[in-house]
Amino acid sequence: MISFEKFTLANGLQVIVHEDPATTMAVVDVIYNVGSRDEDENLTGFAHLFEHLMFGGSENIPSFDTPLQKVGGENNAFTTPDLTNYYISVPAQNIETAFWLESDRMKQLAFNTQSLETQRKVVIEEFKQRYLNQPYGDVWLKFRPMIYQKHPYRWPTIGAGIQHIEEAQMSDVRAFFEKHYIPSNAVLVVAGRVKVDQVKALAEKWFAPIDAGIKPNRKLPQEPEQSEDRRMEISGDVPANRIYKAYPVIGRYEPEYYAIDLMSDLVGRGESSYLYEHLVQKQRIFDSIGTYQTSSIDPGLLIIQGQVSDDVKIEEAEKALEKALQDFAASPIIEKDLQMVKNQSEASLVFGEVEVLNRAMNLAMAANAGDVNLVNEESEKIAKVQVADLEKCAQRLFIQGKSNTLLYKKTAK
Repeated sequence: MISFEKFTLANGLQVIVHEDPATTMAVVDVIYNVGSRDEDENLTGFAHLFEHLMFGGSENIPSFDTPLQKVGGENNAFTTPDLTNYYISVPAQNIETAFWLESDRMKQLAFNTQSLETQRKVVIEEFKQRYLNQPYGDVWLKFRPMIYQKHPYRWPTIGAGIQHIEEAQMSDVRAFFEKHYIPSNAVLVVAGRVKVDQVKALAEKWFAPIDAGIKPNRKLPQEPEQSEDRRMEISGDVPANRIYKAYPVIGRYEPEYYAIDLMSDLVGRGESSYLYEHLVQKQRIFDSIGTYQTSSIDPGLLIIQGQVSDDVKIEEAEKALEKALQDFAASPIIEKDLQMVKNQSEASLVFGEVEVLNRAMNLAMAANAGDVNLVNEESEKIAKVQVADLEKCAQRLFIQGKSNTLLYKKTAK
């Protein structure tokens, strides 16, 4: 259990406090309720661009890192399709520096041509390195638009194409900031060696004067139920053939999420999983194979990814994979196997709460999803999952459901 207290400033900023006197550190974690799903389809990659721009200087602070380093702090950020997260860790006695830094860039970034051009180049280079010049890097640039045909999950966080960042105008950038990076669209978590009254005073001092703004009214197009199997083949200069399969599933905070997650673990998590045992160890059809969920807030995906052995044709590997999934779904699940993956999930939860930074992030993400107490309900929800729940999920996905398949073929030399 993660203890917390929460309050909301007059400008709409949600504030959550987690006291931990056992540490000498303090964490300030700010989540903005904006991700790549909130972008215009013709201006994609902006949420990720802002992950970089937010470190480019603000109204009163030309260099974000310099004052933080002087007080022994460190910071970072990440962007997902659903949110953008900025976090700072500092010695607890220097926590006000973190409040100053985060509030100043929330109030007003330093919108200037130099900062935009610098970060534009950084993002373009990242796009090229990770998505264009890396083996299999273009998978999700091509696969997502086939899977999602309406919902903005159809482009990756980096953006649908490099041209959107190349052509980004200052007016577009400023409008995106003013719409999303406001107190009423954010969650502030303060954790570590802090006191609730101390945090209240600092929040009022540094964040309360910022205008609330108008909280965006998110109206995203909903993805229709998939009614047919979809597939595509691509080829490239890659070391081996790979197969990707994607099955539409529910969102991260829906009740059945944990049953699907545990079933996914039995299918393809680690060397004790069904697919690894049958397709890697026994039949030697794949060199590696695994499953995971995208765990998005809106309906997401169960992904299966396998690297085909060199002496096996990719078409044969696909047939073997499909048969293994059908066999798994048609076979009864043993109680002790369910308990094994439950234990693994519980251990992951416990391990994830060791670091105060992780606790702060978990609180922030739950609050961003609508209920901060969700963070303390996961263990109970996992414990309630029954064998019948997993069997139902497997049959609905692998036998009755529709899949998306991408064959990534190694170019012949």
